[in-house]
Parts: sequence; C-alpha cells; structure tokens
Amino acid sequence: MKNRLKRKKISAIIACYGDERAIPIMHKRLVKIFKKIGLNYEIIFVNDGSLDNTESVLASLCRQDKHVIGVNHSRNFSSQMAFTSGMDIATGDAVVLLDGDLQDPPEIIEKFYPKWLKGFDIVYGVRVKREAPLYMVFLYKSFYRVFHKLSYIKIPLDAGDFSLIDRRVVDALKEFPERDRFLRGLRAWVGFKQTGVPYTRPERMFGKTTNSILKNLNWATKGIFSFSYVPLQFLALLSSVIFVFASLAIIVLVILKLINPDIPHGVTSILIAILFFGALQLLGISILGEYMGKIFEEVKGRPKYVVKSIFNDPKSFMDDFKNSYSAL
Repeated sequence: MKNRLKRKKISAIIACYGDERAIPIMHKRLVKIFKKIGLNYEIIFVNDGSLDNTESVLASLCRQDKHVIGVNHSRNFSSQMAFTSGMDIATGDAVVLLDGDLQDPPEIIEKFYPKWLKGFDIVYGVRVKREAPLYMVFLYKSFYRVFHKLSYIKIPLDAGDFSLIDRRVVDALKEFPERDRFLRGLRAWVGFKQTGVPYTRPERMFGKTTNSILKNLNWATKGIFSFSYVPLQFLALLSSVIFVFASLAIIVLVILKLINPDIPHGVTSILIAILFFGALQLLGISILGEYMGKIFEEVKGRPKYVVKSIFNDPKSFMDDFKNSYSAL
C-alpha cells in the first residue's frame, strides 16, 4: 500500500484499428483524467495494421505530446497482440488496457485507481450494460456464461480487456510464451488480488465495428479451446454413449435374427447409420484439429507481432539519457 502511494506513473495502452478519428479524442480524455488524478503517465497507441490514416494521426500526435508513444505493427495481428506489444514497452507502475474505439470510457480509470491503491493487483471493468442491438447483447452475455461453465479458470462474467494491471502482474504476463492469446483468460489464470468495477459500455463513436457475428464466434471458440478441456471430455463421453447404444443394437439384432431368420435388412437404416457416425467422426476430428492447430501455432515459434516503427520510442529516450549521463 505504502509503495503504491509513492508510485505515480500509469501507462495507458490503446489497441487501435481504423480509429483515426477516435485517437485525438481518446488522447484528450486520457490526459484530462490523468491530470485530474495527479499522475505521471504515458499513453501508448498501438496501431495494429490500420488501413486508414491512423499512422499519420499518431505521428502528428507524438510530435505534439512527448507523453504519447505510437507503435505501428507491420500488419494486423489482433487486439491481443496490440496489448501485448504495448505491455512490452510500457514503463509505468501499472498499465491500463483500452480499445481505441472509445467503447472503454477513459473516465472509468478514476474508479480503477483507488482500488489499485487499496492493494488490488488487477482492477477490471464489468460491462453491466451495453449500448448495442439486443441480439448482440444476448450473444455476448451467453458467451460469458457458457465460457464460465466450461473453463477450468473462472473468468469474471462480462469482464473484457478493459482493466488496470499492476506492474508485477504485467511482468508475469510478459513471461507467458503463448502466441495465440486470450488476455482476459490469462489475466484470470495468473491469479493475484482482483476486483471488478461496473460500467456501461457505449456504442462506437465513429464508424462500424469490424466484429461480425462470425468473428465473434471465432473469438468465442478461441477462448473456449484456450481454457477448457470440456470439448475433449465431450468426445470421450459421446464415444462411451455410442458404444453402449451400438452394443445394445447388436444384441437386439442377434435376438431378432434368432427369432426370425428371414428378417429383411434395411438399406436405408444402414445409410442413415453411416451418415450419422460419419458426422460424429468429423465432429471429433474437428475438435481434435482445433487443439492440434493451437499446438502447431505454438511450436512454430514465430514472433508474437512485428513492429514496423515506433514514434517517441522510450528505449531511444533511455539511450539518450545514458549517453548524456556518460558524457558527464
């Protein structure tokens, strides 16, 4: 607690994709809230391969404000890699993760900060309300509840990436070698003292979301296969059930054959059985394939992301400082 009272630097990490109009507003709101709280700060915008003018906007902003760092990825690597990229260069005593579309209100940091000072290592936002179409609200809530039931790590309901994370937790997360990342799951897995802060998640201020229903389903699948063995357990249970029914069917067929040797054989029933069991086999192969695909991604050992350029690179500042100090 006493150490945290002395710590005064927060690193805001914003994952950006097509957010050129939102970035100046995000910057203005973040600066306002940090000055209101009385913190030293750095604001790290990670441009994750945007196709608009995000890079130019960041270049201009970084020239105007030396507290701002602009990281440009060589292509789109996902928001999870954008947050990871930001954490790798963040120098604050804690980091705050936000989406660049302003759906994570920066003003909520004012509620996160006192919780951190009280000793919580992770303070996450809980989306108690969404300003979104009803069917999307239903899908999101359903995912979190299904995931909560299936996962071997209990991830808080309706908690996204928006969170304040203490430096020692950030350092622990940086040690994770995984390339296929689901940060809210890793955040729960790593442990430490955690608490939530309720907030209303507004709609995007600009443009349209790039997250279609299909992308959200892929995202849900990624989370489930990253933190659950239930699909594999389901296959084992399914095979046991099929074995029991198949055994009973064989017994019944033998009895019927003994009672009536001339009983006709049904071609239709055989075809249906072949199609049914073929579908089950394909289901099993696809589930195993998901896990094998994740293993394949990890064993290749590729970098998590590739940085094309950095504006106001903090490492350059440190090198300049060391050179100046050495000259003295």
